[in-house]
Amino acid sequence: MKKFAVILSGCGVYDGAEIHEATLSMLAIKKYGADYEIFAPDIQQHHVINHLTGEEMSEARNVLIESARIARGNIKALSEFKADEFDALILPGGFGVAKNFCNFAFKGTDCIVNEEVANAIKSMFDLNKPIGALCISPVVLAKVIGDIELTIGQDEGTADAVEKMGARHIKTYHGEVVTDKNKKIFTTPCYMLDANILQIAEGAENIVKAMIKFI
Repeated sequence: MKKFAVILSGCGVYDGAEIHEATLSMLAIKKYGADYEIFAPDIQQHHVINHLTGEEMSEARNVLIESARIARGNIKALSEFKADEFDALILPGGFGVAKNFCNFAFKGTDCIVNEEVANAIKSMFDLNKPIGALCISPVVLAKVIGDIELTIGQDEGTADAVEKMGARHIKTYHGEVVTDKNKKIFTTPCYMLDANILQIAEGAENIVKAMIKFI
């Protein structure tokens, strides 16, 4: 059975992984006959956001512990990830990607990527295994890999940033997947566009189906 590694950046769109994108990606992986294992870096979140008010809270949370909420406890620290045990890697979006996986939300093109996240991406890329990224996650691929074709949807500021980091951006709409066939990189916009949960499900299914064909 084909096996995906899913890397989460916390729990909740404003400071962690986008829950719809994460769960619908896992559903799609199972639906199309593959399996998955979930990982997250064992680090402190950049900050914690009250998802009701949008305000920052005066507390600290751990990315691995928060991600375990989505994984129902069945999760490993990213330090345990081994690329040779998986056929594909997928990164759901959420602001945690731009705040916890890296500091793109604050530094833009000068961002620094968490070492464990970067190593997971590089190790899969070096083995020529499919890597998928939803929503804002392609910015991490642009920073780590550089010369790839990808999409973040239609946001001009973010598109300009990924191109400055060496990637080639393609505008997309709901459910569309940009496939860099030579590099085996797969991206879809999801909540980078104004979307509903059906459109997120479509994007998650389409990217997983596209990746499975290249395993």
